[in-house]
Amino acid sequence: MLKKSDYFYELPEELIAQTPAEPRDSSRLLVYDRKTRKTEHRIFRDIKEYLKPGDVLVINNTKVLPARMYAYTKNGGKVEVLLLKRHNLTEWEVLVKPGKKAKEGTELFVSEELSLTVQSRTETGERIVDFHFDGVFEDILSRVGSMPLPPYIHEKLKDKDRYQTVYCKTDGSAAAPTAGLHFTRELLDEIKAMGVQIAEVLLHVGLGTFRPVKEEDLTHHVMHTEYYCVDEKAAEIVNAAKREGRRVIAVGTTSVRTLETVADENGFLHPCSGDTSIFIYPPYKFKCVDALITNFHLPESTLIMLVSALIGREECLRIYREAVGEGYRFFSFGDAMLVL
Repeated sequence: MLKKSDYFYELPEELIAQTPAEPRDSSRLLVYDRKTRKTEHRIFRDIKEYLKPGDVLVINNTKVLPARMYAYTKNGGKVEVLLLKRHNLTEWEVLVKPGKKAKEGTELFVSEELSLTVQSRTETGERIVDFHFDGVFEDILSRVGSMPLPPYIHEKLKDKDRYQTVYCKTDGSAAAPTAGLHFTRELLDEIKAMGVQIAEVLLHVGLGTFRPVKEEDLTHHVMHTEYYCVDEKAAEIVNAAKREGRRVIAVGTTSVRTLETVADENGFLHPCSGDTSIFIYPPYKFKCVDALITNFHLPESTLIMLVSALIGREECLRIYREAVGEGYRFFSFGDAMLVL
């Protein structure tokens, strides 16, 4: 049986990064070579030394919504509402805490310009709600919403743009694709000048990032669906690299899941969009991704399982123990790892 507990590791609480590195590319970088099984300890901006002309970096250009807001019942009860997925102009799938205050038909009031009605409850406990407002929803959200930082970050974020990548474009995520937070515009320009190509894909990060694996048997875990889009331009860039034997390097697990969802058995992409619930864990044969830039992930999370699928479970846990011993910073605002 593939067990959740096989992906546990000890992490001292002080290694959970509370604030992002400044500047972005000054975070640390653990480089792991799968052929030699050796690690190197560098600074993120040194990543240029491991890239070469013809490589393709695949980035996720999703933009994080200020998706967390607080609402009140008619009786004054306070609830937290987290936007997860948009269904249409007014209807959203949301996470509500505490759920007992969000029964079907309940009205919740966020501000004078925004309220919502709970329509139904999903099988996994989320709510489908209908928002009521006059004007542009995104404009109102920018006033009443806040960045949905993960629960293990207790520090207040001084600059909300630090929970966005410098290349974010399309609103829709409930969490940042955090591997991309290490890139500055200048570093990306230097990488492009080397002859490295950039392919942009889209995956709106949803509840899967927040939901822990509860089942001990991994085959029983169900991933939440997330919207993805791969356009013709991105497919052409990646497909040319695959045909010519050049490396496809995914920036973050969200890019991995997008590529592996869309790729055919030969690793080629066909432009498309839709919802994916792909769950990557050992043993998994990667079709498109050759290398990965990623952060250090929570114990027993689907993300550490994905990394383990690329490098092996025991090797992954060994590297994580090494990172703990070297004092790396972990999770969303933490340091990075390059898997070659």
